[in-house]
Order: sequence, then structure tokens, then C-alpha cells
Amino acid sequence: MARRRTHEEPENHERWLVSYADFITLLFAFFVVMYSISSLNEGKYKILSDSLVGVFNQVDRAVKPIPIGEERPRTTLPDVSQIDESQSSQQPIDPLQSIMQSMQAAFADLIGSNQLTIRGNELWVEIELNSSLLFPSGDALPNDHAFDLLEKVAGILAPFDNPIHVEGFTDNLPINTAKYPTNWELSAARAGSVVRMLAADGVNPARMAAVGYGEFQPIADNSTAEGRARNRRVILVISRNLDVRRSVSGVGSANARPVVGSAQTGTQRAAPSDR
Repeated sequence: MARRRTHEEPENHERWLVSYADFITLLFAFFVVMYSISSLNEGKYKILSDSLVGVFNQVDRAVKPIPIGEERPRTTLPDVSQIDESQSSQQPIDPLQSIMQSMQAAFADLIGSNQLTIRGNELWVEIELNSSLLFPSGDALPNDHAFDLLEKVAGILAPFDNPIHVEGFTDNLPINTAKYPTNWELSAARAGSVVRMLAADGVNPARMAAVGYGEFQPIADNSTAEGRARNRRVILVISRNLDVRRSVSGVGSANARPVVGSAQTGTQRAAPSDR
């Protein structure tokens, strides 16, 4: 059987045309790109050029965005002039006035029943508490009502830095027990108990001092039961500054008088010790 002859493809001598066509296409694309660059909008090119120069030459402009289109004003930020006017119109809050107003609002019921009295002037505020609100008779151990009452007081006083002077007073009936030989010890112990409870409720202990005056600064006649009840009291003196507290502590709040020209806004810290 005869073998079938394979058909041989003729050799194509024009394959170079494919490469030539690809080259012409690339060359055409190159001229199109060159033409598009030559017709670039001069305004946008100027903006781009200035921005790039600023980025590489000026540090403070590196974080600024390239401006594209019209820049719209920001409406979320308030006007600086309005802020300055509103802040300048607000007067600084007087801490003593704020404390007095908060106390009057928080203890209106006790003020109405004359168990709590609030007085004040330009140098200090006095909060007078009847001892029956805080302690049983003849003792400095706080009763259950004292913890709730002084917790409210501490909540009002804690945000301020004004010095606090706690004064204890008794009537003239003598006391002679193992814990309290005289009314001096009883009045001082009651003032110390109030200081400890205020500190436990968040008032800075460095602001406070406790002193007992015993029976020697009465505000009513000790010959009657009503007068003795008024004399058994604890007074919290919130002073404007440390010098006022020291002057009050020397004579007691009942005998202290404001000094003309001594009022100062805010508080005054004690000078650091050299020792």
C-alpha cells in the first residue's frame, strides 16, 4: 500500500508585517499621548505645580490638600468673635455664693424647721447644724441620720478648694465620763467626727480643721431647755481663703467679723513649709 504524501505549507515571507503593524500602533499611541500632554489646561497645571512645590519645600503646607474646585466655607465651626463675646459676658462664679445656694436648695426642709441655719458674708459661709441631727445626747458617735446628711453636705463642698473649719459647741451642763471628762473633749470629738465623715465622703482632708469650744460661746440662754438645745451645735465655716480661716479659728465664727478689703475671689493656698 502506498504511503500518503504530507502536504507542506508554503513558507510565509510576510510575517514581518505583523511586527511592523504593532510598532506603528505603539508609535501612534505615543504621539497621541504627547499631543494630549501638550494641550493640558494651563490653570490646572499651575495649581498642581504650586502644590507640589509647596509639599517639597514648605513643611507647613505638606498637610494641606490640593485645592480642587471652589472651596466652601465650613459652617459647623462657630464664629470666633461670638465665642469671645459670650465668654467675656460671663462673670466668674463665686464659690461661696454657689455653696450657699446649693445648701439652701438641698436642705430647705431642715432650714424651715430651724434645725439647720445658713449664714454668709463676703469672707465665709456658716452652716450651723443642731447636734441632735448628728449625735445622741452626751456622745460624739454619729447617729444613722448623720451619715446621710453629711454625705449630701460633702457632695456640695467637695468640688471646691475653700478651707473648711468645723466647730463644736455644747451647753453648760457639766459632763464627766471616761471618754469626755469635760465639755471641751465632747465638743472637740464631735467636730472631729464631722471632719472624718466629710473626708470619707470625698472632701479633701487637707482643707479641713476641727476645734471644740465647749460651753464658752453660747448663742442662747442656758437657763432654759430651748436655749441649751440651741447651744448644742456644730458649725461648718467655709472660708474664702486660708487667712480667713485662721482669723476665724482664733475667735470662733460667732465672734469673727469681716475685715474691709480682705475679700478675694477664689481661694488661697498655704505657702510650702521650709522644713
